Amino acid sequence: MSNAIEVQNLTKYYGRPGAGVLAVDHINFEVRQGEVFGFLGPNGAGKTTTQRMLATLLEPTEGRIVISGHDLAHDAYPVKRRMGLVPEESNVYAELTAWDNLMFTAKLYRVPRSERGTRARELLETFGLWEKRDVKVENFSKGMRRRLSIAMAIIHKPTLLFLDEPTPGLDAQSTHAIRDLIRQLNSEGTTIFLTTHQIEEANQLCDRVAIINHGQIAAIDTPEQLKRAFRRVQSVEVALEPPKGFLGQALAALPGVTTSVKMGDKWRLYTEDPSALLPQIIDYARSHELRVVSLSTLGPSLEDVFLEITGQQVGTVRHETQEARNRRPGARGRRGGRR
Repeated sequence: MSNAIEVQNLTKYYGRPGAGVLAVDHINFEVRQGEVFGFLGPNGAGKTTTQRMLATLLEPTEGRIVISGHDLAHDAYPVKRRMGLVPEESNVYAELTAWDNLMFTAKLYRVPRSERGTRARELLETFGLWEKRDVKVENFSKGMRRRLSIAMAIIHKPTLLFLDEPTPGLDAQSTHAIRDLIRQLNSEGTTIFLTTHQIEEANQLCDRVAIINHGQIAAIDTPEQLKRAFRRVQSVEVALEPPKGFLGQALAALPGVTTSVKMGDKWRLYTEDPSALLPQIIDYARSHELRVVSLSTLGPSLEDVFLEITGQQVGTVRHETQEARNRRPGARGRRGGRR
């Protein structure tokens, strides 16, 4: 399979190199033709900066970007005509109607005049906006604007689509519709570069994901392979009644538990050996006259992997053993090594 994107030693300083802010630090990766590639990272990790360089909106300080065989430093024009971009903030013109937004974008991308109307109608119908085609966008909801923004980005049928945080803040129905559209576009051959904070979104949509932290690529693999590599973040989830205020500390003190995290009315206990922990939980519940409402073992989720790599925390209340705290420094942001 050929590569849609090849990134070599890509670097971006804001300010003077060596003295300014190093946003992206000599990263290397490839995006294969026809895949959905997820790009994940905490705020300030370098996600949007990387995407803006790939989309030709920002010039790299160092490094090389090759898209569909074209080096962006010397031959960017053919690439620009074959890519679509949906920025984090919907780039629609509020004073225009949905139809006029699409017509204007089609002209910019040099869609033949004879095809503009047909494509615009198909997209508006696909996105459930046909009945609103003559309504000014200033009267659209956030979800409707987002759908229109994606329609504008694909009216010229790009082979490569950049999506920057396409679903945050949207209602469940709009989110579902956009994710279905991403799957449909990909099934038709479009390569998609998806920047997202939504871990479950990446898990559902992406063939592979890259996790960037502090400007460096910490890991790249399929979601399932990443989960398999982080078996140490297995967990047991338990709900006990009646709830007691000291329960988190008590459960965290059980042998083999590295961390306990409150998840609504349940506690998630991270451990390397769930099978050994289960009878200890049962014994604890019996000795303290607690009823086990639910008890289940969980493999590592993509969110767990992400948090392990980036040193973030999950949940509202977290209790961590001293042994686990001693293991965290040095592991932060470098689990997968530099690539």
